[in-house]
Amino acid sequence: MGRGCKFIIAGRWLLLALLLSGCAVRLSPARIAMSDDLDVESLRTAIGRSLVYLRKLPAERVVGVQPRAMTAEEVIDSLETFDRLLEQWHCRRCLGRELDARFELLPSSDESASAQVLFTGYYQPVIDGSLVRTEVYRFPLYGKPADLAGAADDNGEIAAGRIEEGVLLPYFSRREIDQFGALAGRGLEIVWLKDAVDAFFLHIQGSGLIRLPDGRELSVGYAAQNGRPYRSIGRLLIDSGEIAREEMSMQRLRRYLAENPSRQDDILAHNESYVFFRINPEGALGSLEVPVTAARTIATDARLFPKGALAVMQTEIPLVDGAGQLSGWRPVTRFVLNQDTGGAIRGLQRADYFFGSGSAAGAPAGYMNRPGKLYFLTLKKNRPEP
Repeated sequence: MGRGCKFIIAGRWLLLALLLSGCAVRLSPARIAMSDDLDVESLRTAIGRSLVYLRKLPAERVVGVQPRAMTAEEVIDSLETFDRLLEQWHCRRCLGRELDARFELLPSSDESASAQVLFTGYYQPVIDGSLVRTEVYRFPLYGKPADLAGAADDNGEIAAGRIEEGVLLPYFSRREIDQFGALAGRGLEIVWLKDAVDAFFLHIQGSGLIRLPDGRELSVGYAAQNGRPYRSIGRLLIDSGEIAREEMSMQRLRRYLAENPSRQDDILAHNESYVFFRINPEGALGSLEVPVTAARTIATDARLFPKGALAVMQTEIPLVDGAGQLSGWRPVTRFVLNQDTGGAIRGLQRADYFFGSGSAAGAPAGYMNRPGKLYFLTLKKNRPEP
């Protein structure tokens, strides 16, 4: 333990305090197995979904370069071995011994205090909507336009836009689409919502359940994006002094927009990034085209981390009272699967945690904004045979 790292605190709280302070602490797969507070069924479900994606890839395909380059075959081997060992979930000490013998933990970046990962939260909202426009349902969700194209930029990344005379031009912005009707009348509307703010936050979440007037629910999810940069309206209001940093949450943003309707259009237009949707009969899909799993899926930067891989998150999650208000924070250590990404999730020090569907998941997801640590689990090179 480094200098100045003295804590009069015990158990899991000690581990979390050490991790968040940046002080040296040896974390092991066994310690994680003893600390994970969720059920094994959700973990095995998430592992199975990662394997569905990975088994479709060539074995030698590199699926991530951080914390080191990993191939699909390496990640599959790690997941299959881990899944077999989960038969010992009822005996956490037994499981821990096996995990320590076979697996190693790789920090997502490095172990310094400055390398903390910022964990935010997302969820699948349930929103009232209609398949036809009415006086009540006036705000559309659009499908992917036929003229949305992609081309490699100078860094080799795919940039979206419109091709005109062989030149890639920026695609329409949020203001051009929602306020000036750039896509109106093209038959792209897949569903209509009551509220522009609901539509905006659905763009942020990337998927949702639309509750139709006849009681049916329609699952919609990400299909494409207009290529414009993501710009946080929360950051805009913090920087302008209209909302204090310590107050910021999705709930606080919604309240501000409701209290300032004359500013709503300009504030929403600040984020030029625009998401196009599709209907997903299978439910909420992550970027790997497999369903995400409540409390077991994370989203990271798809350019960096191994897709579908097993990871461990250590952070705090919000405690929310019956009125949906933040009442405190609880430290957690959980096995998670890297199965999603997002426009605002960029770099080594960002991760988004999937809380699930509906208002019960939306409340903690809206408050989630906490530092922590992220590790990836992979099989050791020299390990005992199972």
